[in-house]
Amino acid sequence: MSDPTPETGDEKFKSPAISRKKKSRISWIWLVPIVAALMGISLVVRTWMQAGPDISISFNTAEGLEVGKTQLRYKDVNIGTVKSIGFNADRSKVVVQAALSKDVSDLAREGTNFWVVRPRLDVSGVSGLGTLLSGAYIGVDASEGKNGSAKATKFSFEGLEIPPAVTHDRAGKRFKLRASDLGSLDIGSPVYFRRINVGRVIGYELDKTGTAVNVEVFVDAPNDKFVTNGTRFWNASGVDFSVNADGLKVRTQSLVSMAVGGVAFEPVQSARDGSTVAKADTTFDLYATESAAKANPDGEAFPIRMRFDQSIRGLAVGAPIDFSGITLGNVTQINLDFDPETKRFYSIVDATLYPERLGRVYEEVRERAIKDGDEAGNRLLGVMIKYGLRAQLRTSNLLTGQLYVVLDNFPNAKPVDFKPSNPAVIPTIPGNLDQLQQQVSNIVAKIEKIPFDKIGEDLRTTLASTSKLMNRLDKQVAPEAQNMLKQARESMANINAMLASDASLPVNTEKAMQELSRAARSLRALADFLQSNPEALLRGRGNDPIPGSGPVRN
Repeated sequence: MSDPTPETGDEKFKSPAISRKKKSRISWIWLVPIVAALMGISLVVRTWMQAGPDISISFNTAEGLEVGKTQLRYKDVNIGTVKSIGFNADRSKVVVQAALSKDVSDLAREGTNFWVVRPRLDVSGVSGLGTLLSGAYIGVDASEGKNGSAKATKFSFEGLEIPPAVTHDRAGKRFKLRASDLGSLDIGSPVYFRRINVGRVIGYELDKTGTAVNVEVFVDAPNDKFVTNGTRFWNASGVDFSVNADGLKVRTQSLVSMAVGGVAFEPVQSARDGSTVAKADTTFDLYATESAAKANPDGEAFPIRMRFDQSIRGLAVGAPIDFSGITLGNVTQINLDFDPETKRFYSIVDATLYPERLGRVYEEVRERAIKDGDEAGNRLLGVMIKYGLRAQLRTSNLLTGQLYVVLDNFPNAKPVDFKPSNPAVIPTIPGNLDQLQQQVSNIVAKIEKIPFDKIGEDLRTTLASTSKLMNRLDKQVAPEAQNMLKQARESMANINAMLASDASLPVNTEKAMQELSRAARSLRALADFLQSNPEALLRGRGNDPIPGSGPVRN
């Protein structure tokens, strides 16, 4: 330190105050990593906030799928990417982990379908050809709109091995058909209306009871409005041949239906409430043929049963039940049973009648039955059977021998007591063919009574006598007949000689005829003279008059 200076007269100056600046413990250089960290965190948060849900999809195979490359597409828009591919616990399935975009998170919900789009060839044509260049991708199909929440509600899905036949964005309606068998139908088979393709088959499965097949079809808009409550569907696959009383008929929809099958439909306005447009997922019956569909029953079905003690060869399930020329029902089942009393087999034919086809009569009977708490079908049948209603088999086509059942009145039939039952039993009588067979049997029985043995013995005796007679004729009569013929030949020769042109008989005969002719002329002249001069019979003939001397008397 310096010593203080002595005071002088000059101005005094204060010593400067020196302050030391405090050093900062944190350097500004640390702001760089902090800012970088904050930016990284913001990116992570932003990525996490924009990331969609992760879902798992199981397939049978991972053919064509690649991690980080295979996309998930909804309406051909990329909505996600495959993150990983692995196996499930027992390695029976391939599990694909995929990440969806956040803006389509609600697609991860119940009802969404996933499938691998590859080149495919099926009955509906060729699809997925674009993947030959771009590679396979996972297609997504879901119902349009949101499910009420923007968040995913399902994260595990079972992928489809076959693409859905109809996507949710396709306008139209789905309908369910119930058939006895699938026939030649397949997914993609066309649906026809008046021979125009208006839809397709989108699925089928066996009914839970195992007695039928449930077929699902889709009809495109606006043609779905033609499907009404009165619509009848039938299997239009292949070619429908039918031979009946009208002859041979051939029906087909198109060449496509012949190859891959098809379904056709047409409204039947006679059905109740038949003009009302059917709602989606309505169930219809799928008939085997067009004729069976158009002859669809009206009203409630009434089961009946008939017993035939005769051959029913030619009668098949589906054969019509005819009443006064109207198809009143169809045969549904044919069985065979044994009668221990007669020790003979007989046929049981079950059928279904639709009494409402009788019109006003059945309506009146039904009203009365409802008032009395009775069943209209049994009441009506009871009255008709009382007055001679019987079932009879008749031939519908002589060429094929097909039979059908006719219900007709036979006044001379034996009375039968009708008892209500389920099914109702209708008495039967033999058919025309059986009556003819019975008549033939009676004729054969009468022929069998003819004593052919005795007739044969008598015939042999007669033949022996005839043989003896022929021998006698040959030995005795034949020589005499030859002599007689010889004499007759000589006589004919003599006669020919007598009648020759130069023989005496013809010449003399000619002269005689000339003389007779001259005599006839003389007689004619005499007769003319006497007619003119009758007095000549008394006076005789006078002198001939002199020509020109006077009148001449003729």
